[in-house]
Amino acid sequence: QLQLVESGGGLVQAGGSLRLSCAASRSIFSISHMGWYRQAPGKQRELVAGITTGGNTNYADSVKGRFTISRDNGKNTVYLQMNSLKPEDTSVYYCNPSRLPGWAPFGSWGQGTQVTVSS
Repeated sequence: QLQLVESGGGLVQAGGSLRLSCAASRSIFSISHMGWYRQAPGKQRELVAGITTGGNTNYADSVKGRFTISRDNGKNTVYLQMNSLKPEDTSVYYCNPSRLPGWAPFGSWGQGTQVTVSS
């Protein structure tokens, strides 16, 4: 089972930036499509961005042009660069290996990292 540790969240003003990191425990990371997900209180968890093993990316419409997902297989780490943050981006962010099609997460969830954007 892949263990995942998310970090990099915090409190930021609207228009600011954060870079999230997700470190995986095992080398199978390199053969896994990876997704960043978020869940706000009272809402369902949703896919924010995904990156395939080949480096192809997919973004939710709400973050296109603002967020960038990337991965470093040598470090077993996936990143989420978040720019032009909005209050509606406030959420707990998680990473997870995911199956295609449909970006279905299948791993155990980590503790997530809280992102709070103030207006």
